[in-house]
Amino acid sequence: MKKYELLAPAGDIEKLETAFYFGADACYFAGKKWGLRAFSENFEEDELAKYIDYAHKLGKKAYITVNIQAHNSDFEGLADYLKYLEKIGADAIIVSDAGVLSLAKQVAPNLTIHISTQACASNKYAAKFWADAGAKRIILARELSLTEIKEIRDFLPKDVELEAFVHGAMCISYSGRCLLSNYLANRDSNRGACVQACRWEYFITEKSRAGKGEEYEIQQDERSTYILNSKDLCMINYLDKMAEAGVTSFKIEGRMKSAYYVANVVNAYRKALDILENEPEKFAPDPQRIVELEKCSHRRFTTGFCLGENDREYLETSYPISTYDFIAQVKQDSNQEGFAVVEQRNRFKVGDTLEILSPTESFNKTFEVTEILDMDGNTVTDANLVQQILKIKCPYKLQARDILRKAKRV
Repeated sequence: MKKYELLAPAGDIEKLETAFYFGADACYFAGKKWGLRAFSENFEEDELAKYIDYAHKLGKKAYITVNIQAHNSDFEGLADYLKYLEKIGADAIIVSDAGVLSLAKQVAPNLTIHISTQACASNKYAAKFWADAGAKRIILARELSLTEIKEIRDFLPKDVELEAFVHGAMCISYSGRCLLSNYLANRDSNRGACVQACRWEYFITEKSRAGKGEEYEIQQDERSTYILNSKDLCMINYLDKMAEAGVTSFKIEGRMKSAYYVANVVNAYRKALDILENEPEKFAPDPQRIVELEKCSHRRFTTGFCLGENDREYLETSYPISTYDFIAQVKQDSNQEGFAVVEQRNRFKVGDTLEILSPTESFNKTFEVTEILDMDGNTVTDANLVQQILKIKCPYKLQARDILRKAKRV
């Protein structure tokens, strides 16, 4: 049996715990500085130590992002931080900047180094350069075909691993190296502060008509004219092809996404990877995997560049969609009477039909809500208080961190 790594985003503690519960083999997350998601909650230094240890006790790995495109001022305090990450046992740091890599080699020589997709390793010579510089893993540029990935794999030493994104938001610029956010909002995406300006709506105007009410709104149609936005990458039905090309770590994007997103996507990919690892001859495209992934917020899916086509379907409209709402998160396991303690996330009522998201046998079981109690034992018929702690009766076994969701009305 060949083992692959499912790598999940952890923008905060809840998402990290959720990712591991639903089957991630590793998580990538950041401290308060030097990572590319400055507006995610991220982790204090003592939390980094605690949750690296938490991962190791579960037999999982923890990778810390130090992947900004660094300026001179960014190096203040960085040497001490790298030494600290080495001391607390980070399984690797993810870097994109040659200066950061050089400093890490000097001050924390036992830190394993992974090269970020931000370094834009889009050819075998660049990948070999990073490997020769001491990197043990290359996180590939997202603009590569499977053929190109295979060529890179064959060109590298066997002990250098390849990681690739398989799911989530795509940038309209090469592997996220974008200046749009900085130019329009003075928030530098290459230093962790992306405002996602590519998701905004735009107009084009002929110069002589500017200010005369003759702007043309850029819209999506069958020819894909929405020039800045992209669909979400989704390679769940092609994991076998990526493995054949030499990818051993499958990465999910989304440190700014919700815990429900992390749970839903990790769970879906875990189930797919289990087949690939245990019964590879049975792995085949399955439309039900896509149905499952559509239950959380997403833009329409694309295979991006992986299948070797210049995919005109790469471009997208501006708004995310989902087929289900996140209703509640289970906080305590079901008791003998069938009640589980949950935290409400969206309104639900007695009589609603809910579906269970779980890595257990309760996955995708549905049940009608027949009884809701508050923590004082009072009957609740309409759970409309945000994040209220409640008891809900369910005929199936629920575990802490399971999620309850409800289909949206069509």
